[in-house]
Amino acid sequence: MAAKILAAKRRHLRGNVKFMFQPAEEGPGGALPMIKGGVLDRPRVDAAVALHLWNDLPTGKIGVKSGPTFAGADEFLITIRGKGGHGAAPHQTKDPIAIAAQIINALQTIVSRKVDPLQPAVVTIASIHGGTAYNIIPPEVLMKGTFRTFNRGLRIKIRSEIERIVRVTSSLHGATCEIERIPRYPPTINDKAMSRFVEETAGTVVGGQNVVTNEMTMGAEDMSYVLERVPGSYFLLGSRNAKKGLVHPHHNPRFNFDEDALPIGVEILTRIAKRYLEVADR
Repeated sequence: MAAKILAAKRRHLRGNVKFMFQPAEEGPGGALPMIKGGVLDRPRVDAAVALHLWNDLPTGKIGVKSGPTFAGADEFLITIRGKGGHGAAPHQTKDPIAIAAQIINALQTIVSRKVDPLQPAVVTIASIHGGTAYNIIPPEVLMKGTFRTFNRGLRIKIRSEIERIVRVTSSLHGATCEIERIPRYPPTINDKAMSRFVEETAGTVVGGQNVVTNEMTMGAEDMSYVLERVPGSYFLLGSRNAKKGLVHPHHNPRFNFDEDALPIGVEILTRIAKRYLEVADR
């Protein structure tokens, strides 16, 4: 809708506005292939702004923060290969499920005991698969997870600690392992001046008292690739409404958002484009 409104008023705009519609966002498509294809060129993009619906904030609230806002994220796959057998004779096996349980517990000590408490970090195992029946110990277990941080050096350290824990624990029990790391997104770093501009503009729509300036998340976004190249700001559009029962967090199976937030986002994006072009043209 913001694109439709601005396109209808293109003759009155003092510059160009590009709209970035990502195919397969956060997958094989998304921001990086579009950047490589020249989306930030011809004409050159001077500033970039985007929003994210955010159920951690109520409808009518806006989150704008300069500096780190979304974390950098990597994924990993761990395969534990042991020796399968009967559940009644575990001594004849090398139980990969028991090994996986120890690995999961040990991985939680990375953040609690290997990371400076003042440095945000997350290590999560979100998927574990192994076995087919109640009485059969399987030969292998597959786990999938993610780790996140805002710090490049800490990102490397966490990766190293994950690999060390998995290899040592597997070896201790006579099993083998494979670890595959899948790099995803760098941290999303908002430009200070652009974030201030977005904050001021959003305040004209929802009121300055409804603009929150300390909201950040360990979630990750491929808008980070754009902001590595162009000054900009990625802000949060509150979409929680307790009266409507729309309170469940993102990725919860009952997640839903308050659609009354959408016109607010449209108005903010529209005003940002108009105001920025007016200021830039002076």
